[in-house]
Amino acid sequence: MNADEKPSLASQLRAALNHQRFDELIDTEPPGGGEPRVVAYMPNVDLAVIELDEQGRPREAANVLLSTHYPQGVVVPIDENMSTTAVRWRRWNVDEWNEGLAGSEDILPGRESAPLEYMTARPASVLKLMVGFGVLRLVDRGVIGLDDMLVYAPADTSCGTPGSNTIRTWFDLMITVSDNRATCALIKMLHDLGEMDALNATFRELGLSMLQLTGTNPTTGGVFIHSVMSALDTARLLLIINGSPGTLWHAPDGRPVTADVLSGSSRRFFYRLLAEQGLNIALSTVNWGERQYPAAGIPQRVPERWINPVDGTVTVAGRVFGQDVRPCNAKAEVVFAHKTGWTNVSGGDAGIVTSLPGAPRRHYIVAMLSILGKRFVDPNRPPDPPGVYPVGFTERLALLGREIDSIMTARAAQRR
Repeated sequence: MNADEKPSLASQLRAALNHQRFDELIDTEPPGGGEPRVVAYMPNVDLAVIELDEQGRPREAANVLLSTHYPQGVVVPIDENMSTTAVRWRRWNVDEWNEGLAGSEDILPGRESAPLEYMTARPASVLKLMVGFGVLRLVDRGVIGLDDMLVYAPADTSCGTPGSNTIRTWFDLMITVSDNRATCALIKMLHDLGEMDALNATFRELGLSMLQLTGTNPTTGGVFIHSVMSALDTARLLLIINGSPGTLWHAPDGRPVTADVLSGSSRRFFYRLLAEQGLNIALSTVNWGERQYPAAGIPQRVPERWINPVDGTVTVAGRVFGQDVRPCNAKAEVVFAHKTGWTNVSGGDAGIVTSLPGAPRRHYIVAMLSILGKRFVDPNRPPDPPGVYPVGFTERLALLGREIDSIMTARAAQRR
């Protein structure tokens, strides 16, 4: 690369992943049992970023994978439609990962000759982006209204007790506090209306083949573990929600895909709730304020709805974070409209970053899906203060978020 040549976004993201040294984390459930020890294999991380211009149109996109087979990261070749056929996607299997394998079950047919292979992490609650998209498509068609009452009457209580709310309220609970019962109510509604197959067909028609809301229970709306997402297709779904003008990409049949896949009112509603996300605990850790641990991530503003006006602490659906976040909000630089997700072996965060007035400009979409859930922790991790919501992720995800944000800020400044 010449001295005057700018590094590609992909090379910068690959370097950012390597800087985190995820191979130094402690595995609390190591293969074969025994005491917690350093991970046996590089954890799987799927990272995608779409850089946006001043009008919110895609300027450059990149996707990088990290795994035991790509311990230094590998850049995924993507085409002019921000898509790829270069990855043989394998379904998550914890037993196979524990043996250092790439996975044995293909997700997409016809990828046997792809140059790359990767076992996807389960998306956990990031899949609620797919549910929200499906619900709002029905709103736009006039099949349902956001203020319609939805009675949740499951066949059993495995995903929650029966109840009744407006669809708007269920949707809010699903996105802002990641309420699984609300998610099950909306998934069951999709099944009851016979719309689940149509939703997955829509993803395929849009060229988002690695968005699959599958295997859910029609009678309860539960069972999320069979659904799959890739970071790149998640980022492109968020590009629709962002409302970027013009053609975003071309579908497999050649037709242009625009943000009008969702109406303007549906996009604004979806974005507003993502921007009011309460669980800022992965790529951003601002809910814990200026605590020494975890490290600070994307410098976002905490939505006021979660802040106690007396002491500045954050409480989200009974989760007490216990730190005054007003100093962080005074220094915040961006709105992060996003959705997190986590399980024992899932750690994800995906959203739209937009600079606040007066802050250094940046506008981009980031999607990170990984196996870095509660099983993997930082060496010498300090105990959580009593009575507060525990840190569930390695702080290296926040450090990754901060480095990505610095990269995107610098890139925006260089273009001016």
